[in-house]
Amino acid sequence: MAAEAEVLDELHRLRARVPQLTGALAASVDGLVIAQDTPGVEPEGLAALTAAALGVAVRLTDATGQGGLRELLVRGTNGYVATYSAGSSAVLTLLAQDRVNVGRLHLEGRRAGTRIGELVDAATARAAPPPRTAGSTSGSKDPSQAASTTTDKSALPTRPAKPTRHRTTRTAQAARTAQTTQSAQSNGRSTSRTTNRSTSNTPTTNES
Repeated sequence: MAAEAEVLDELHRLRARVPQLTGALAASVDGLVIAQDTPGVEPEGLAALTAAALGVAVRLTDATGQGGLRELLVRGTNGYVATYSAGSSAVLTLLAQDRVNVGRLHLEGRRAGTRIGELVDAATARAAPPPRTAGSTSGSKDPSQAASTTTDKSALPTRPAKPTRHRTTRTAQAARTAQTTQSAQSNGRSTSRTTNRSTSNTPTTNES
C-alpha cells in the first residue's frame, strides 16, 4: 500500500511518545498487515488474531446494544494488548508493558488510530479506479463513425406517398361543391343589390 511508509513513521513516533510500548501494528480489518513495529512477535499471526478478536468483539457490542466497536483492551500477566479502530478499513494494535499508564495508552492509541485511519483511507481512495462513464467502454464505437452513420441514414431520400384514387375523387368533389357555393353566394349578393336599387329608384306618390 502506498501509505505503508507514512503509517510506519506514525508507529515509530507513537512508540517514542509511550516508552512502555513493546510493539505496534497497523492491519486491515480482515487481517492483512499494513505496517508493523513488533520486535519478537510475528506480525502476520498478530494481524490474524486481531481480526478474529475484532469479530467476537463486534458481536459482543451488538448483542449488548453498545453500538459500534471503538477499541478492545486485553490484560495479561505481563502487559496489555490494545486494539483501536483506524478509519473505515484498518485497526491499530498496541503491545504494552504491565506498568504502562492505561489512560496515556488510550489517549495516544486513539490519536494514532485516527491519524493512521486518515492515511489508509486516503491511499485507498487514490488507488480506486475512476468511475466509468457512458461511452468510455472498450466496446463502444468511434464517435466519428457513429456520427457518420447517423448522417448517412438521415440523408436517405424518402419516397412521397402516392395519393389514392379515392382521395383524388373526394378532393375534386369538394372543390366543385365549394365553387358552386361561392357562385350561389355571388348571385345572391347581385340580386340583393339589384332589388335595392330598383326600390330606391321607384318614385313615391302622394295621395290628395
